[in-house]
Amino acid sequence: MARVRLSVAERRGELLRAAIEQIEARGVAAVRIADVASALGVSNALVLYHFSTKEQLVAAAFRHAAEDDLARLRKLLGRRTSALRRLRSAVRWYAPTGQAKGWRLWIEGWAAALRDPALREVTRDLDKQWKAAITEVIAEGVAAGEFRCPDPTGTALRLTALLDGLAVQLTSYAGAVPRTRAQQWVDEAVARELGLDARAPTPP
Repeated sequence: MARVRLSVAERRGELLRAAIEQIEARGVAAVRIADVASALGVSNALVLYHFSTKEQLVAAAFRHAAEDDLARLRKLLGRRTSALRRLRSAVRWYAPTGQAKGWRLWIEGWAAALRDPALREVTRDLDKQWKAAITEVIAEGVAAGEFRCPDPTGTALRLTALLDGLAVQLTSYAGAVPRTRAQQWVDEAVARELGLDARAPTPP
């Protein structure tokens, strides 16, 4: 059966999604243009027409994944509810016990970014936007009198560092930290940073 003819944007999206899947399965170092082409049943030349090098394809794939994650984060933080509820929803989604995009992908990205300037720019931009969004919702909660936090920027950095570190533990070392324990630590950290009782339910 003949393949459906896709627009340039649709084809690029298809290639990027396939690249993400192959990076998660094989790792940045091992993945090849041929792996992405084979996954879709297309030629290497077609992949190279849209992305002239493997490095360009990998950087674009990570940016695509980052944009998906940021869109989901903005949706969570844009809900019409309390700042505390929005913050907890975002943190629980982003946490390695939540539903954020595969942490294996981002751990691969961090490692490869040490030697790839284009990829380093992508991961740094995602990190900045995530921290800025969390800082903003914390500041909104402080202004509304929901909780206390003298340093929203520092709190966003500390929470991100905790989540990233737990992600490495849970992804790289199976069984090192029980998921329920990791989630408990995350909830306790949020409560501690905001001067709340960790056992108290989120207000409606």
